[in-house]
Amino acid sequence: MRVKVLLGVFLALMCVPHLAWAGVNPDTQVLLDTLWVVLAAALVFFMNAGFALVESGFCRSKNTVNIMAKNFIVFAIASIAFYFFGFALMFGDGSKLLGLKGWMLMGADNSPKTGKAYQGVFSALNWTGVPLEAKFFFQLVFAATAATIVSGAVAERIKFHAFIIFSFVLVGLIYPIAGHWVWGGGFLVDKGFWDFAGSTVVHSAGGWAALAGVIFLGPRIGKYDKNGKPRPIPGHSMALSTLGALILWLGWFGFNPGSTMAASTDIARIALTTTLAAAAGVMTATATAWIVFKKPDLSMIINGSLAGLVAITAPCAWVTPGGSLIIGAIGGVLVVFSVLMFDRVKLDDPVGALSVHLVCGIWGTLAVGLFAAKPFAGGDAAPLVGLFYGGGFKAVWAQLIGVVAVGGFVLATSSIVWFVLKTTMGIRVTEEEEMIGLDLSEMGMEAYPKDTYVPGNPTIQAPMGMLETESRHEMVPAPAESLK
Repeated sequence: MRVKVLLGVFLALMCVPHLAWAGVNPDTQVLLDTLWVVLAAALVFFMNAGFALVESGFCRSKNTVNIMAKNFIVFAIASIAFYFFGFALMFGDGSKLLGLKGWMLMGADNSPKTGKAYQGVFSALNWTGVPLEAKFFFQLVFAATAATIVSGAVAERIKFHAFIIFSFVLVGLIYPIAGHWVWGGGFLVDKGFWDFAGSTVVHSAGGWAALAGVIFLGPRIGKYDKNGKPRPIPGHSMALSTLGALILWLGWFGFNPGSTMAASTDIARIALTTTLAAAAGVMTATATAWIVFKKPDLSMIINGSLAGLVAITAPCAWVTPGGSLIIGAIGGVLVVFSVLMFDRVKLDDPVGALSVHLVCGIWGTLAVGLFAAKPFAGGDAAPLVGLFYGGGFKAVWAQLIGVVAVGGFVLATSSIVWFVLKTTMGIRVTEEEEMIGLDLSEMGMEAYPKDTYVPGNPTIQAPMGMLETESRHEMVPAPAESLK
């Protein structure tokens, strides 16, 4: 039965372009648009599973439960924060700096396609005719993604409650204010700044917040030797990370094409530019890693795909397939060298989140000003033509202003929050807790418990961590002093 329902949904979506050309009833078009937006939002929601698998796979097994818990709870945190504060601050009518109306979705929504004439309080979203609930759900999954980016960068040493509090502030206050400047009718729109699906609004914003967290936390124990040279700390499961990356690639077909917030023929073209950029990122990251490390590196292959996807997120609707290949290819090269760069400056990022989301988010945003091409970009009212297509430097300058404005605001405000948390409740676990692993020290359980028994009573299984250390050699870490 479920298969039949899904098949029916798929066939309905396949018929959307034909119905639109045939001039369907406006109510029917709204229904089809709503179906597509909710489906796309569900794909983006599923990216939470991808992030959880990538992050846990790239980290040590003793921190798996903690990482999974962060990626699970972050969506709940984001839902509450975005409902009460974030959505109104981001999309409610107000000033050029922040929204001031529409708290908890209270207030009229004026959607032209529905034919309703009342005055709404979410003018920035009037261009899409789907119901307010669909608009909220789609924007919510984006907001949660920004918080999830932080999780990977601060993994293996952050206190669980500190991450929860920071995520609430990020999604409820910091992210929506910066997002209002771009998608809520704020001042960056007046400057000519463009970001279709969020290379800056979501990815580099999450990256700047993560950067502040990495700075305030400091590196993991043993990451650098006494001379400051980085030591590799291998993740425990490349299988999990590979599966997670493929889930993220799938989810991006909701992330980018879904940002049309309408069932239009543009969906197919955006899906094409999205996957071409990801493929190019894979290839160039593979080649770059092969040259630098003398062997292909699966972690770089994985991050290469994500680099291409992040880079194409801003320009996906406004570039040609050829342009998307170049954008993704450059992203794949950037991610390899930025991982090495962050290691050299002692910014310990276990999963490469800064390289993928911050660096490639900035690159993708600037790429709009370089590769935006007619007839896709902008429109008659607000044409957007990139530098490489005869548009001059104006578009690049507008993109650069947006990168600096959002980056400066998110980094500054995130630093304030991290500083307050650090000086009040603390944000980092103790050395002993870090060496034991956050699964046991913070969560009280392990991801991979072994079936065993209490000596003298073989009928009783003992929780991990309760047996004699002779049988649990992995629980006896090297002295912390030897790893400094």
